[in-house]
Amino acid sequence: MPRQRVILITIGIMLSLFMASMESTVVATAMPTIVSQLGGLSSYSWVFSVYMLTSTTTVPLYGKLSDIYGRRPIYAVAMGLFLLGSLLCGLSQSMSQLIAARAVQGLGAGGLLPLAFIIIGDLFTFEQRARLQGVFSGVWGVSSIVGPLLGGFLVDQISWHWVFYVNVIPGMLAFALVWRAWQDRPRAVGAARPAIDYAGAGMLTFGVVALLLGLAELGTPLGWAGLGLAALLFGGLALAERRAADPVLPLGLFRDRMFAVACAHGVLAGWAMFGSTAYVPLYVQAVLGTSATAAGATLTPMLLAWVTASIIGSRLLLKIGYRTLSLAGMVLLVIGALALTQVGVGGSALLIASLALMGVGMGLSIPAFLIAVQSSVPKQVLGTATSTLQFSRSIGGTLGVSVMGALLSARLASGLLAAGLDPAAVSLNTLLDPLAQASGSAALDGALRTVLAGAMQGVFWLACGAAALGLLATALAP
Repeated sequence: MPRQRVILITIGIMLSLFMASMESTVVATAMPTIVSQLGGLSSYSWVFSVYMLTSTTTVPLYGKLSDIYGRRPIYAVAMGLFLLGSLLCGLSQSMSQLIAARAVQGLGAGGLLPLAFIIIGDLFTFEQRARLQGVFSGVWGVSSIVGPLLGGFLVDQISWHWVFYVNVIPGMLAFALVWRAWQDRPRAVGAARPAIDYAGAGMLTFGVVALLLGLAELGTPLGWAGLGLAALLFGGLALAERRAADPVLPLGLFRDRMFAVACAHGVLAGWAMFGSTAYVPLYVQAVLGTSATAAGATLTPMLLAWVTASIIGSRLLLKIGYRTLSLAGMVLLVIGALALTQVGVGGSALLIASLALMGVGMGLSIPAFLIAVQSSVPKQVLGTATSTLQFSRSIGGTLGVSVMGALLSARLASGLLAAGLDPAAVSLNTLLDPLAQASGSAALDGALRTVLAGAMQGVFWLACGAAALGLLATALAP
């Protein structure tokens, strides 16, 4: 491919990665304010969960469709859905509208990240990917500084609606560059397109939906029914994928030990990292009593550490191997997650240090596994393997946010009862809304902060457990 086209595609992909990073940090910063204006804390996790649900279930579908129809048209569909969802999120006037719009946004996001890394795998060799990882990580570095601060500024100074509108311009520019410059390899004359595994795609999608709904209602008849349905659908998926001519989730890849370990690492590391960062802004605003801008700034050290470690680790990958880097990263992730459990009211310094350690851990382990997997699988399943690896991290984050949200609600209710407060009569909006803070009771707010801090500590212990299991899984890597 001509060098000029490679440059244009690379810029477009960098914009896609920039936008994806901005989305996670900007929205996480704005969520406490959004919840205080549109609804209660009970809806907090669903704004994340529905986005992660739709983006997670579509990741392997995008990878498979891009292998069949080409990267270019599938990338265009993903970007179109993401931008439409972003506009609908910004126009939302209620929590139900926002959750529905986030579902649409997630349908597009499920294709952006895996397709970006699939295209990178198509364009560059192993050595080039290792060396260029610093360039792509630099995109995350810039967005990690701009995203949280921009999100906090928009919420504090303008309106939370604009944290979604900021996606439009970089998204349209990325779409234009990739559409104009990328050229899919022509299919051989007379070659038939592989059949799409609709049965597998359906069972995968509804199985994940049933699993998340079951976890959200854990302990209730509806929750057990959801978990039972999920088990049946996943069992049917395993049977269907063995018989499918071109399965959407090829079970044969899991016979490769490195690929299987990489996916297990993705699930557990995604649970620990993305589950934690979804609730850190809530902790900083409601427990420490800061503004949305300050809450956003809290995530910056973690993201910068992730980027720096990714750049350094990718350079070291050619010298010391992926396994050593991944193990070192997971040790640091466990240490950071353990430190996060010890953060009490007023523990902002320890909070920043723990997040930075977790960021270094992810920065060392995630790119190492990605490059190793892309370099070991056959070229014809590169898209499927890359998207499945991305799917593992997404499903881990989705499960983490859902289970940690259920645990937070349960511990919060029990903590309020133990403090002599009625959970139904107490609103946390006084800790999130500056106007409500001005008219609230200082004694009541202090009690709420203490109860919420204790509930959040339990949530962070759950993340620490997932990180420890991730370390054990990584130790099994060949």
